Amino acid sequence: MTYKVSDILKKYTMVIALVVVVFFFQFKTGGNILLPQNINNLISQNAYVFVLAAGMLLCILTGGNIDLACGSVICFVGGIGAVLMDKSVNVWVAVIVMLVGGLLVGAWQGFWIAYIKVPPFIATLAGMYAFRGLSNVVLQGFAVGIRNTTFLNVFGGGADCYVPDFFHGTGINITCLLAGIILAAVYVALIVKNRLSAKAKGYEVAPLYGELIKAVLICAAVIWFFFKLSQYKGIPTSLLWIGLVLLVYAYITGNTTMGRYLYAVGGNEKATRLSGIDPRKVYFFAYVNMGLMSGLAGILTIARATQAQPTFGQGYEMDAIAACFIGGASAYGGEGNVFGIVIGALLMGVINMGMSIMGMEANYQKVVKGIVVLVAIIFDVLSNKKKK
Repeated sequence: MTYKVSDILKKYTMVIALVVVVFFFQFKTGGNILLPQNINNLISQNAYVFVLAAGMLLCILTGGNIDLACGSVICFVGGIGAVLMDKSVNVWVAVIVMLVGGLLVGAWQGFWIAYIKVPPFIATLAGMYAFRGLSNVVLQGFAVGIRNTTFLNVFGGGADCYVPDFFHGTGINITCLLAGIILAAVYVALIVKNRLSAKAKGYEVAPLYGELIKAVLICAAVIWFFFKLSQYKGIPTSLLWIGLVLLVYAYITGNTTMGRYLYAVGGNEKATRLSGIDPRKVYFFAYVNMGLMSGLAGILTIARATQAQPTFGQGYEMDAIAACFIGGASAYGGEGNVFGIVIGALLMGVINMGMSIMGMEANYQKVVKGIVVLVAIIFDVLSNKKKK
């Protein structure tokens, strides 16, 4: 098995773009974008993007379908949770209510899309308006503050929402640094295990030098990332939730029957139906998951802001959709993975932060984001034309 330079460039186009964008803003901001606090903020401020994009990916896999309502659902479930906690309801009861609320919304929209055949765009557009209105009803047009420190610390809000340093390092968070080293070691162990397993089964494996270069680069990036976090306050708890969501959805899309069904429906729904798979269940599953992720994103959003407001969630659906398409998800469905949405979310986050540090006007920031999304879609369309 050999690698062509053109194949490598095509496969890792967005990774290369991310590196180039980081170096560009590092130069234009005088090195400020890679300061430990800014890297911490990059993760914390964009936690909702990673979470929503994981759910959005499943919808897009089914045929390029999207969910326009998730931003309004975030505001709706977040408002319910904030009001419950404001009335001294147990924090974990409030969390469960928010997650179940997201699930029920997902089931509601999934029913119309999967079983009544309402186009996803229309069904979720209706949901976007409806749940935005319900958010205002719940909050009565006012912001509701959150004072429960347990909720804030667990879900990434306030000054103490970090994993404590069990080694009490001076000037550096030893626990955070060790976590990065352990993650890198686990990644290497998995590569070795997979290669040995593939050889034992008689499968062809990738060239060792290619795997080695990839492993070194990824491990270096992971350790560098955690080293930077260790220079500030350590691991934000929002990163734990992001990591958990990404691992779960990477497993769903790569190692489960439903994951294969999602790709199959997006690739060719008619052939999938003829093979005995019910596409309705696949659509329903995708949108129920989207509802659950909207619930979790609502929790992370109000924790980060330490309050719920009627305006929360506006445009969040667009950030999630952009992260998916920039990360390589096909607008036609059937293609995309969790690694791609991570790259897409990071790229959008770096662009937002870089332009903010440079003092660029908000309207021009939107123009740049729009161009980036358009370029990603054009790349996807041209790639599909070449395949045909």
